[in-house]
Amino acid sequence: MWGGAPRGTLGTMRASDVVPLHVADLAYPEEHPLAGRTGPVLAFAVRLADGIVLVDTGLVTGNAWIDEHYQPRRRAIRDALRESALDADAVRLVVNTHLHFDHAGGNSAFPGVSIVVQDAEWAEAWEPGSPAGEWVDFAGARYERVRGDTEVAQGVRVLHAPGHTPGHQAVTIDTEDGLVLIAGQAAQDARAFATAEADASLMRLRRLDAARIHLSHDRTVLRRTERH
Repeated sequence: MWGGAPRGTLGTMRASDVVPLHVADLAYPEEHPLAGRTGPVLAFAVRLADGIVLVDTGLVTGNAWIDEHYQPRRRAIRDALRESALDADAVRLVVNTHLHFDHAGGNSAFPGVSIVVQDAEWAEAWEPGSPAGEWVDFAGARYERVRGDTEVAQGVRVLHAPGHTPGHQAVTIDTEDGLVLIAGQAAQDARAFATAEADASLMRLRRLDAARIHLSHDRTVLRRTERH
């Protein structure tokens, strides 16, 4: 899926090569289960020897309904990369955990770059009444639709983890420090990941016993020693 580029070198990645990017804060509206609370939105850059795999791209801009209801404070994904001393032009592959406005809203910043989504997620995005086409469809869009677990770069895999959406996917990265899991929105926060009653997808992700676990809406990083 590198589109002809060399793949990363396994064995050189460390857990610190998975870099959280704080791309927004949201105020949850009355109709939301988290009404009255605010929370962060994170994307993640995975640094390989020959480029970056970017997991999620942050919020869409220019949608009046989203701006009114969620009052976002957003940071453009390219700015977030630069502020973490990362080159946005080094992004070789994008993975969307799912296609909601706060996870795939910045996809258009990467025309011509392959964007990996689950086939089930793609299908739902084009159901009648779905607004996702507003941020999914753009000039130069290049989507790679997969079904189920797939290696997308050496040591980097997507895992189909339906629940939050039918095509939600998590990402695992093999590092010298152990397995790193980007769980996306399989759980809302670290506490829920560790303790909440789990559906089949969350149970599966827990069984991976990853050394570090990142979530899309919590800046806390779960570590194996903290969970045992």
